[in-house]
Parts: sequence; structure tokens; C-alpha cells
Amino acid sequence: MGFEEEYQTFMNAHLQKRNGERLRRLQEGHNEAERMFLRQVWWPLFYHFRYLHPEYEVNDFKDGKRYLDFAYIRPAIRICLEIDGYGPHMRNISRWQFADNLERQNQLVIDGWTVIRFSYDQVKEQPRRCQQIVQQVIGRWLGDELDQTSLSLVEKEVLRLAIRKGEAIFPIEVEDYLNLSDKTVKKVLSQLVDKKKLIPASGTMRIRSYRLGEEVKNPV
Repeated sequence: MGFEEEYQTFMNAHLQKRNGERLRRLQEGHNEAERMFLRQVWWPLFYHFRYLHPEYEVNDFKDGKRYLDFAYIRPAIRICLEIDGYGPHMRNISRWQFADNLERQNQLVIDGWTVIRFSYDQVKEQPRRCQQIVQQVIGRWLGDELDQTSLSLVEKEVLRLAIRKGEAIFPIEVEDYLNLSDKTVKKVLSQLVDKKKLIPASGTMRIRSYRLGEEVKNPV
């Protein structure tokens, strides 16, 4: 399915699970900015919404409840993704509200969350840069997962380079990064393509660059 079908399925599933204030927040709090983030940033990276929770409820440090725009939750990882608008309500925010927002973010970090914030304009005008940031942050977890695979040490390091960069890598970069000959690098890159960890990003007869394969970006 494409974005629209998957998006509707994703939202309907969460709407059906909620009631009361949690349902109201999802109905009223999930708007244009959040939908645009999913369409322009998240979907081109992953082509699914697994592990992602919209308007996710957390306990407030003042014994109340707060809601995150999105929470990405998997074993050993909790990422808060926020899309901040720049409207009159933000320009006119009081000093108390500004301090409260900072306290809220600090408390999330203390509670073990990784907090990533984008502006509405960033998502709209620079979606590729936002994609890179998301991929790099989630890639920290993926990088740890590589230690559990049967890849060689050199192959793991090449994938970590690709994860950290968040975009296509070139053979010359791998040569410089690992201090290896071009012949060895070509062999390693070819092995990773055969294992579906990398796929060609440019070039046909002669591959000029490589990017992460879906198996690495979207582990089961």
C-alpha cells in the first residue's frame, strides 16, 4: 500500500484503541504538521509506521499527563519526536510557559527519552535533512544491533559509517575511513550488496555509491 492507505490504517488503529482524554488528544492534536512529518520525513525512510505512536501519553513531572507528538518505542529505545510550529501562540509565549517547556523536555531526558525536535518550516522546506537526523538517531540503535549479526568486523564498520552519515556512501569514503585499498573496499561493498545490507545508490554498470538496504533500515 501507499502512504495514504497506510496512514489511514495507522491512525484508525490508534483511534480504536483510545478513549477519553487520550482519544480527544489524538483527534484534536494530530494536525497538518504531524501528518506532513509522516508524509515527507518518516514514510520515505521506512515505508511503515511500526513502533510509532501519535500523541503518546506520558506522566508529567507535576503528576499530570502530557502528550508527545510521536513516540518511537522499541526494546531499549524511546525516542520523542516533536514538530514545533511558529505561530502567534509561540511568539507570545510567556516566560513561565517557556521555562515549563524546557522543564518538560529535561524531564523526558531524565526519564530515558531521546528528544528530537523539528520546526514546521524544517519539515516543509528541508525534509531530506530531517530524514537524515531521524535515520542517524535511530541508527544509533541499529548500530548496536549489528553486534548481534554474523557480519565481519569490516562489514559492520562500513554499515556503521552508512548509518551515521544518513545518506549514500562512496567507496573512497570507506577507503579513507578504514584505511583499506580500493580492491578490498570493492570486495566488502560487493559482499554487503549480496547480503542485502547495502544497495546501489548511483551507477549501473559501475556502482558509484551505496545506501542502506531495507533489511538494515527496517529490521524485523
